[in-house]
Amino acid sequence: MNGEILLALPGALDSGTRALVLVGFLTFIVPILFICVLSGPERDQVGEFYTAGRRLPPLRGALVLSGVYLSAATVLGTTGSVAVFGYDGLLIALCTMLSLGVLLLLARPLREHAGYTLGDTFALRAPGPGARIATAVVTLSVCVPYLVVQLSGAGVTTTALLGMSGAGAEKTAIVMIGALVVTATVFGGMRGTVVIQVIKTVVLLGAALAVAAVLLHRFDWSADALIDAAGHGSGRPAGYMRHGLRFAGSTDPEATLDFIGLMITIVLGVACLPHVAMQLSTAPDAAAARRTVRHTIGIVAAFCLITALMGFAAAAVIGAPTIMAADPGGNSALLLLTGELAGGTSTGTSGALLVVLVSSAVFLTTLAVVASITLAAAGAIAHDLYTKVLRHGRTTEGREVAAARLASAAVGALSIGLAVWVQGWNVLFLSALSLAVAASCLLPALVYSLFWRGYTRAGLLWTLYGGLISAIGLQISNPVFSGNPAALFPDWHLDWFPLQTVVLVSMPVAFLLGWLGSLAGKGRRAPEVVEHSDLGANPRVPAPR
Repeated sequence: MNGEILLALPGALDSGTRALVLVGFLTFIVPILFICVLSGPERDQVGEFYTAGRRLPPLRGALVLSGVYLSAATVLGTTGSVAVFGYDGLLIALCTMLSLGVLLLLARPLREHAGYTLGDTFALRAPGPGARIATAVVTLSVCVPYLVVQLSGAGVTTTALLGMSGAGAEKTAIVMIGALVVTATVFGGMRGTVVIQVIKTVVLLGAALAVAAVLLHRFDWSADALIDAAGHGSGRPAGYMRHGLRFAGSTDPEATLDFIGLMITIVLGVACLPHVAMQLSTAPDAAAARRTVRHTIGIVAAFCLITALMGFAAAAVIGAPTIMAADPGGNSALLLLTGELAGGTSTGTSGALLVVLVSSAVFLTTLAVVASITLAAAGAIAHDLYTKVLRHGRTTEGREVAAARLASAAVGALSIGLAVWVQGWNVLFLSALSLAVAASCLLPALVYSLFWRGYTRAGLLWTLYGGLISAIGLQISNPVFSGNPAALFPDWHLDWFPLQTVVLVSMPVAFLLGWLGSLAGKGRRAPEVVEHSDLGANPRVPAPR
C-alpha cells in the first residue's frame, strides 16, 4: 500500500479531520490498552497466562475466536479482493467460512488433547524433545512472518489515516504499534488478550454495520443497484461477476490451479494457525469448544457478508482502478471507502466519527491479532523449548511465566525489526508463506495425531520437517518470490515452479512423508515415554502402542 498515493486519492481526509481522528483514536485506544494490561493474571500461573484458566464460556469464546480469525489482513484484504476481483473475491470470503468448518471438525479432538501449545498435543503421540523442537520450529516459521505482515500493514494504514507519508513515518508507526502490542502481551497474557479480542470484535462489527448502513442508504437499500454500480466501477463489467480475474495474467491451466491452491491454502491454513489452535484451549471442555466454533461461524458469516457489501461499494464509489493505484492488492479499499462515505475532504463531525470508528476498529484488529500470534510464539519458546526440552519439565510456574514474558518481548522485538527492514517490500509473500507452512505441516500432523493410532514419532518428524522444507522451498521458487515485476525480488530468477500457490504439492508431500515415516518407524519404535502434557479436564490419551 502506497501511503503517498493514498493521501492524494478520492476519499482522502483533510488535515482538520485527521486531527479529530487522532484525538478520538487516542481517547478510544489508550483506555483499552490499560484494561488489557490490568486484566492480566494476578499470580504467575502457567494456566492463567496461556489459557486464561480454561474458563471461557462458548459465547464469549466465540467473540474471542472471531477476533482471532478476523485479522487486519482478512478485513482489509477481503474487502479489497471483492472490490478489485468481484466474483473471485466473494469466493475468497467464502473460504474464511469454510475454514471454520474445518476447525469445527477438529475442535473436539483438539480440545481433548490440548495442553498449552501444539507441542503438548503432539507429545501424546511422540513424547521426547525431538517432537517439541520440531513443533517449535514450525510454529515460529508460521508466526514470525505473519507478525511481520500484520505490523507492516499497520504502519502504512496508521500513517495514511493520520495524514503522514514516507518510509520514516511508517517505520516509526511500526515500532510504536509493536511496542504497544508487546507490552500488552507481556503483562496481560491470555487473559489480557481475551479482553482486547472481545472489545475488538464488538467494535469491528459495529464499524462494519455503520459503514454498511451508510453505503446501502446511498444506493437506496438496493443490493442489485450496488452490484451493478460495482461492475461499472471495476472497469471490467463483463467479467466482474465471473471467475477468472484474480489470476487473469496466468495461462488457463495455471490460473485454475492457482485459484484452487489459494482456496485450499486459506481453508486449511487458517484453521491450523498456532494461535487459532491455542484459542480452543481456553474452553472448559471439548463440548464447549465445539459450541464456541459454532457460534463463531455465525459471527464470521455475518461479517463476511458485510465485507462483501463494502467491497462492492468500494468498487462502485471509488473504482477498482483507483484502488489498485494505491495498492495493487486492494488493501486500501476500506479506508478509501470510509473517507468517501464520511464526506472526503469536506468531512463533517458525523463523518469524522465514522472514520474514527473504522480506524479504531482496524487498529484494534491489528493489536488483538498480533497479541494472539505473539503469545502462541512465546508459548512455543517458553513452554516447549525452555520448560520441556532444556529443563525437562523441572521448573516452577513462576519461572515458566517469566520465560514466556521474555519470549514475548523477544518475538515482538524480532518481528518489529523485520517489519521495519522489509517496509516497502511486497510482504504478501510472507502471508502466503505462513499459511502454506500451516497447511503443509500442522494440518497433516494434527490429522494423523488425532485420528490415526499408527502415527509414530518418526512420522511426526517427517511430516513437520518435510512439509516445512517443501513449503519453503517451493515458495521461494515460484513467481511470487522472483522473476516478475510484482515479485518480492523482481530481478532474481529462481521461479522454476510455475504456480503461485504451493500447497497443491507441499501438503500431499507432508501427508506422504508422515505415512512413510510411521511405517519406517514401526520396526524400531522407542520405548513409550510418559511426559506431563498439561492436558485440561478429562483428557483422552491414546493407548500405548
